[in-house]
Amino acid sequence: MTLVDTEQVLVVPTPLFHKIGHFQGFCPDVARYFEQLLDPQHVSYRPRGEMETDPTFKQLIPYVIFRHTDAAGLTHVFHYTRGKGQGEGRLHSKRSVGIGGHISSIDAETDGAFDPYAEGMRRELEEEVAIDTPYREQCVGLINDDETEVGRVHLGVVHVFDVEQPNVQPREEDIADAGFAPIQELLADLSRFETWSQICLRALFAK
Repeated sequence: MTLVDTEQVLVVPTPLFHKIGHFQGFCPDVARYFEQLLDPQHVSYRPRGEMETDPTFKQLIPYVIFRHTDAAGLTHVFHYTRGKGQGEGRLHSKRSVGIGGHISSIDAETDGAFDPYAEGMRRELEEEVAIDTPYREQCVGLINDDETEVGRVHLGVVHVFDVEQPNVQPREEDIADAGFAPIQELLADLSRFETWSQICLRALFAK
């Protein structure tokens, strides 16, 4: 039995998302959604294996983008290729700019945890990357993509970490070919990226 079969993940009812305001793509209005989506009366933990094919719920996913601005003022973004060991098989071999994953029931049970979402994001980051530089974090928007099989059952919450130095290293072998690259280089190669990354790159950097 795999982790996907046994893990209980945080979900919100898709009708709630539609009631607050359905959108396709990227929405920067975090305040409109975040508090209602994470209201304890709305969230629940359900078997991940079932939720991956049930569009009546949205799995809430923190999606962290690391950004570095060099001395010349040029923007660089952390990117990598998803290996086959990462949980979502439908995204294997895709390029990505997002680090993160599911909020699990274990995040609500962690000693001292008063915010399961924040605890889950911290745990995912700690498992996947080493951040050896000071940074400033901000939540900048949400991603919804009902046009793909994966997107229909997930809702992304986008966080940008502005790092002082480009010192972010993968802890997992399945975060392959990782490093920072100039944003124009990534924008010129959008077709190789997973849909969420394409949405974020266009919304946040294609200006």
